[in-house]
Amino acid sequence: MKIEFIDNILTPEDFVRLRVTTGFADIPVPHARKALQNGLLNVSAVKDGKLIGMGRLVGDGAMYWYLQEIIVLPEYQGLGIGTMIVNHLVDYAVKNSSTGKITTIGGVSARGKEGFYEKLGFEVIPNGIQWRIKRKL
Repeated sequence: MKIEFIDNILTPEDFVRLRVTTGFADIPVPHARKALQNGLLNVSAVKDGKLIGMGRLVGDGAMYWYLQEIIVLPEYQGLGIGTMIVNHLVDYAVKNSSTGKITTIGGVSARGKEGFYEKLGFEVIPNGIQWRIKRKL
């Protein structure tokens, strides 16, 4: 299966559609547009011209990077696509960290998905409401 990972092509409409399709809260398109504009990087997973997954990286672009909305359509889950999206975003953070030494990559995991992040080397930190993930480089 050939999957392309393309940076910064995600449209606000596709962002909302992927969120809703996978059980995330619906958000207004203008809200999605602003979120995409203010993010550091978004990556789209594309198979045969079809958007099948996405991930976003937000933060200060120096010391703190946060994974947001690592989403893969249900019919493509379990094939390693989510791992490839996370690795793509982490590689970007490592290459673009201004310090290279004091860098933290974190995020919030959906309940039940904590193991996915643990397999990728993240520490899962329960805070009573959400599971934060953190990986120091």
